[in-house]
Amino acid sequence: MVKIDTLSIIIPVYNEARTIEQILDLLRELCLVNNIGKEIILVNDCSTDESAHVIRAYARRYPALGLRLLEHAVNQGKGAALHTGIREATGDYLIVQDADLEYDPDEYNALLKPVLKGSADVVFGSRFMGGNPHRILFFWHSIGNAVLTFLSNMTADLNLTDMETCYKLFRRDIIQGLKLEEKRFGFEPEVTAKVARVPGVRIYEVGISYYGRTYAEGKKIGWRDGLRALYCIFKYGLLGR
Repeated sequence: MVKIDTLSIIIPVYNEARTIEQILDLLRELCLVNNIGKEIILVNDCSTDESAHVIRAYARRYPALGLRLLEHAVNQGKGAALHTGIREATGDYLIVQDADLEYDPDEYNALLKPVLKGSADVVFGSRFMGGNPHRILFFWHSIGNAVLTFLSNMTADLNLTDMETCYKLFRRDIIQGLKLEEKRFGFEPEVTAKVARVPGVRIYEVGISYYGRTYAEGKKIGWRDGLRALYCIFKYGLLGR
């Protein structure tokens, strides 16, 4: 059994005032297996709404939670926010948590299971395997995700079912040892390609739930991000940059 003292939870935030408090409630109430501690790092990517104000008020209300809020002076993108959070993390392992309500933190323990057994260094949470709830939304998004995952697998020599998932759990020294460049949604294919090249890395996949949003509900990723993902798969996967 692998001992983990602290899990770092990195939350990129851009205009999520409507949902961020609900996510923080879920994290506050979350009990991690084996009494693992939580380090919660929020990176405000120059939100134009009340996100920062809501987070600061929440931190004052629950000081024992030890929230850390980092600020970007200008908007740089989700990937850049993740770079900032990853750099500041101190936990044994690290997981990415979106600030919306599409993913359920209750499933952290399922992602931690292969790590605690001593089998995994990196765990992807797949929205497309297992019998977990999955909101039915956009046909072309699902096709795009399948194509991107297939191409990523082909260039990285993996057999993932969901490369674009938010839930990726990393051993901290591994993720902090990668030179990450993508500042927007290209983070996913880039980090997948680069972590696959880490000598001896053990990558697992666990089925998770998915409560997706529509664009009217605040979803931000679009077709341009899909084109960038294709470029990133070619650059970091096929060319090995």
